[in-house]
Amino acid sequence: MDTEFEGLSGAQRIGFDGPRLRLSTLNRLRWLAIAGQTIAVLIVGLWLGFPVPYLPCFLLIAISFALNIFLRLRFPPSSRLDPIWTTIILSYDILQLSGLLYLTGGLENPFAILLLGPVVVSATTQQPDKTFLLGALVLSLATAMIFSHEPLPWYPDKVLEVPLLFVGGFWVALLSSLFFIAFFAFRVSEDARQLADALTATELVLQREKHLSALDGLAAAAAHELGTPLGTIAVVAKELERELSDDDPQADDIRLLRSQTERCREILSKLTSLSSMPDGHMIRMPISHILEDVAAPHRDFGIAINLSMEGEGPEPVTVRNPGLLYGLGNILENAVDFAREEVRLQARWDNNGVSVVVNDDGPGFPADIVGRLGEPYVTTRRMDGRAPVPENGGLGLGFFIAKTLLGRSGANIALANRRGPDTGAIVTVYWPRAEFDATEDAELKSAAQ
Repeated sequence: MDTEFEGLSGAQRIGFDGPRLRLSTLNRLRWLAIAGQTIAVLIVGLWLGFPVPYLPCFLLIAISFALNIFLRLRFPPSSRLDPIWTTIILSYDILQLSGLLYLTGGLENPFAILLLGPVVVSATTQQPDKTFLLGALVLSLATAMIFSHEPLPWYPDKVLEVPLLFVGGFWVALLSSLFFIAFFAFRVSEDARQLADALTATELVLQREKHLSALDGLAAAAAHELGTPLGTIAVVAKELERELSDDDPQADDIRLLRSQTERCREILSKLTSLSSMPDGHMIRMPISHILEDVAAPHRDFGIAINLSMEGEGPEPVTVRNPGLLYGLGNILENAVDFAREEVRLQARWDNNGVSVVVNDDGPGFPADIVGRLGEPYVTTRRMDGRAPVPENGGLGLGFFIAKTLLGRSGANIALANRRGPDTGAIVTVYWPRAEFDATEDAELKSAAQ
């Protein structure tokens, strides 16, 4: 069951992408490297008097200087790099530093340890596969410089011979440091990213709860203000119905007006009880009865609503509560609004989970907003005439409330469009079986208290 839910074609979820590395950060690190490399070459050549190949060294440093100037002029400092471009730029830094090391002694140069720098930067900001590629590049170049490099700058009248065993030991130390530091940096940054994601998710949930609490108050105020006019409409409709004979053509319209007035009063009553769970709602019901309750108010609008049940084992039983009914009812109402002829409401269950699938034959979800549905004031009810628009318009608050209320019960919601040539939207509400049963137990325990 849960595998089927995860594999829905076109399912859209809300998630958090990891932050990309800023171009200005790499530029600043390269300016630091340019300054350090320039100072090192000048100190070794002018102060210590060692023979240094100035022209090729300064040529490599000048290339980095030109690259920084180009990137600064071509892109704004706030640009965030794609992971592939970040890997390419860090690869250049490794190659440039390796070129300087090749000209100045290879692994015999103590500054060879700086080869770890780009790998550590990648480990803290990039995916593991990109860091692995940079680490492999460092190891390949370090291995090549064991056997091929220019002499280490030293006193002209002395010969410095570094044993191959010592250079090999430095290579092993470089390898060990590369794995240890890169892994440590990755784990620390990953923990920080997970903490940041958790804090962001918590802030999002708190924001949603704040919106919902405000809407609860508005719903109570609306119920109070609309109660009197609805009562007046009901009384007038009842008096008109008494005055008309049964064969009068307007009698059916008056009865429909009365029934819809009563429905409005029931809806307002439910809205005022979304934040509480009175004893009258503490009724254990099979999921088929709950879906029938959800579908009943929408059967008088010319759209066929077909219910089906499919599962392994006994039918799931849960608590009938206003939040669950409102959430499923809002999803079904949206499907009825956009459907052409039929809406399918299907319940499926097994030992792993319970799902409710709402499937209509309408135009489906617009591709430009399907990923943001569930946020306040994001709606599929367009005002530009390109899609059917109910008279009441829509601000997306209904689906936002439904998603939040169903989320309180442990449900996940996936949105998808039907595969061509069929058209229509598919909304899947899925509860892990443990969450579904735990919700029922918690509600019953709350009622007992």
